[in-house]
Amino acid sequence: MKSGYGLELEAELKQLRVIKRLAGELSATLVPTFLGAHEVPPEYRGKRAAYVQLVCEEMIPAVAREKLARGCDVFCEPGVFSIQESRQILTAARGYGLDVKLHADELEGSGGAELAAELGALSADHLAAISESGIRALAASETVAVLLPATMIFLGRHSQAPARALIDAGAAVALATDFNPGTSPTMSLPLVMALGVAQLGLRHAEVVTAVTINAAAALGLAQDRGQIATGYVADLALAAVDDWREVAYWMGTDVVSAVWTAGSACPA
Repeated sequence: MKSGYGLELEAELKQLRVIKRLAGELSATLVPTFLGAHEVPPEYRGKRAAYVQLVCEEMIPAVAREKLARGCDVFCEPGVFSIQESRQILTAARGYGLDVKLHADELEGSGGAELAAELGALSADHLAAISESGIRALAASETVAVLLPATMIFLGRHSQAPARALIDAGAAVALATDFNPGTSPTMSLPLVMALGVAQLGLRHAEVVTAVTINAAAALGLAQDRGQIATGYVADLALAAVDDWREVAYWMGTDVVSAVWTAGSACPA
């Protein structure tokens, strides 16, 4: 879960405090990420450097003091935050012990994937406009390429991230809903799995890997999540299907019939 819809100190802290409160109330594991660099707010459009400074010198230290986030994300995209601005913010975040993530190369290629690999980011998300050099950089790194096909469909875009090229090059690929009010109002991970097969050209086994162990790695949790194995946390989802491949086949159908987190059944 990410902040990023306040773009000023108190609003960003409020969102992260809500996540922290929910984490104490729910049995599910919540991984909070600070996304104060989601956009440059209108009042800072003519003084971008001042907003970057605010994020680095006020927001990140406040988030770290209250232990409100595990990671920090930046929307690295032409017209949003440049490569240099993104590097400055994420370097500051790492100085406070936060993991780093990037919105990278979503609509235009700008070197976001290469920056993610350079910084050792947990993930580079979106990647619909990733370059060949970006693909090679991610393949040579441990950064997970998180692809969000529902977002591109909702935005009316006719291109998707090159999932096949990323996997064939050796990159780790995950899939996610990108659930948010602006560009991806869906909570259905099975729908995203179906899009992974139909739109991204992934095999069914690759889709399962993309929403389990690779998704755990994108959150820094692969050491004990994402596999059904001895010593791993029993986070399980049961699907009411006759063949395992049907989970990524039915579009818009809720095939999940039961969920367990850490071995405990979740309420229906």
